[in-house]
Formats: sequence, C-alpha cells, structure tokens
Amino acid sequence: MTFAFSRRLAAEFIGTAFLLATVVGSGIMGENLAGGNAAIALLGNTIATGAILVVLILVFGSISGAHFNPAVTLAFLLRRTITPGAALAYVVTQITAAICGTMAAHIMFAEPILMVSTNVRTGLGQYFAEFVATFGLVATILGCLRFRPEAVPYAVGLFITAGYWFTASTSFANPAVTIARTLTDTFSGIAPADAPAFIAAQLIGGVVGTVVFAWLSRAKD
Repeated sequence: MTFAFSRRLAAEFIGTAFLLATVVGSGIMGENLAGGNAAIALLGNTIATGAILVVLILVFGSISGAHFNPAVTLAFLLRRTITPGAALAYVVTQITAAICGTMAAHIMFAEPILMVSTNVRTGLGQYFAEFVATFGLVATILGCLRFRPEAVPYAVGLFITAGYWFTASTSFANPAVTIARTLTDTFSGIAPADAPAFIAAQLIGGVVGTVVFAWLSRAKD
C-alpha cells in the first residue's frame, strides 16, 4: 500500500519527535533517579531508546519507511528508492520534528523549552565512533531489508541499544538527533561546537555502509 506524501511526512514527523522525546526525556529521568551514577542513567537512557525505536518502526514503517534519520534517508537516496525532492522533505521534517521532540521532553520535565548544551563530546575517538555507529546502523537496516525484512524493527532497536555501550559517543548515529541534542543542556546533550564533526562522521559512515552493503548483498558479480 502506498500512502499520500503528506501522510508519509506526518509519520516521519511524529516518529522522529517521539524518538527525541524519548532520548532526551529518558536521559533527564535517568539522571534524576540515578543519584549521580552515570552508568545507571545511561542504562535507563539506553533501554528507553532501544525500546521506542522498535515501537516506532513497527507503527510507522509501512507508512513512511520509518527513516527518522537523514543518514538513513541518504542511504535510500543513494539506492534510488526515494527521489531527491522527497529526500529533502524527509530531512527537513526529521530535523524540525527532532527539535520539537526535544522541546516536548523539556516541557514534561519542567526544563526551559530550549537550552544550548554545554556537554562536550569531542576527539577523534568520538568522531570515529559515530562513523562506526552509523555504518553499522545502515548495514543493519539494509541487511535486514535484503534477507529478513520482518526483523528490521527489532534489529535496529537492538543495534542502537548495543551502540550506546560499545561506542565512545553512545551512538547518536543520526544528524537530526545530533542537531536537536545541541538544544538540551541535560544528560543527552552535545555542545554545538562538537555537532558538525559528529554529523560529518555520521554521513560518511552512512554512505560507506550503503556502498559496502550494496556490494556484499549482490548474489553474484
């Protein structure tokens, strides 16, 4: 079934907004309840984010494809399964929704609606971690679509859950998420000065993941 483009954009908006409300909100909740234990706060943030990704992809995947992520949209653009105009509209929607989701989390927890993050996330290790995380995320999506499409929601949720703990950056793997998280000075924030390098690493990782998996998944040369 093909849905009207306006409904596809609405699905991207709602899904991305819920994703960021979960990422930011669970970070605030985790930090409030952890009593200064960053590991406990991160664990709460991880579980909530992985869980909501499964739910959102199950709900919106059949409508919009459940990209929620400019790096994922870029991967499908490179595969020519979305037009450039539609991809641009998806990305604008994702970024706008991500900011709205961050604002929603702030309202729920009685924080200022928008803040500039002071959470420094810098260094080659962090940037390389974002390359690895986004490469892995795109490979997970494309691999499951090729061989086990019914597993996409669970595989994505599990990959991001793992990525929180095996990457130095806690696996943002999403430029829209990165932009929105510059606007929260809470547990999940990232200082604006660090965001461009994160986004560049994410986009490169997504492109490389797309190219590599296109080669891997060919039945024969």
